[in-house]
Amino acid sequence: MRTLAIGDIHGCSSALDHLLRFVKPEPADTIIILGDVVDRGPDSRGVIARLLGLKAFCRLILLKGNHEIMMLESRFDPGWDKDWRGHGGRQTLKSYAPGKEHPTHSDIPPDHWAFFENEFLDYWETDSHIFVHAGLDPDIALADQKPLQLFWEFLTSQARPHLSGKTIICGHTSQSTGTPLHLGHTICIDTWAYGGGFLSCLDVGGGIVYQASQSGMKRRLTLRPPV
Repeated sequence: MRTLAIGDIHGCSSALDHLLRFVKPEPADTIIILGDVVDRGPDSRGVIARLLGLKAFCRLILLKGNHEIMMLESRFDPGWDKDWRGHGGRQTLKSYAPGKEHPTHSDIPPDHWAFFENEFLDYWETDSHIFVHAGLDPDIALADQKPLQLFWEFLTSQARPHLSGKTIICGHTSQSTGTPLHLGHTICIDTWAYGGGFLSCLDVGGGIVYQASQSGMKRRLTLRPPV
């Protein structure tokens, strides 16, 4: 029975497939997806299809990222729509209608829109960890965090521990090195899957990071705290 956190997928369905075969999740496992499952990569539609299947197989916790927010808001606001398309939304729409020159929101099936609207949470908390897309204000209780911190702010090496004393597991701040950023109190596992890096899965209890790339390269790292 493992707790497995997966970083920003960003439409990289091949990397997700390779990673899941590597990790071999079991029905008793809890998988926490840290947001930004769509945009930038080539197959957001395939990613959603795989997550729907995974949800039927094991306990799946889906966290909202800024790209899910942009995608949902883009349906109703031209400003958000322009922003979203310019930050990977075009690739997402293309994955739903590859044969169309100008795909639209209507090409995304209703069950996928419902998935985004109903299944994604702002954060997930356990006795020892807080899972969130971007990060937390260290001086504010979890229930009082603002959207800016939860979904948009980037992590820096000067980040301080959260007042809860719990370890934060997050994504959003892509690590172009392909290696998770471990600050001791905070661990970022966005390892740039769409940019040529890896998609990472952290076995929270075991301290092991499983990684797979779009091309199928795999590796296993032992998560070590900073010295």
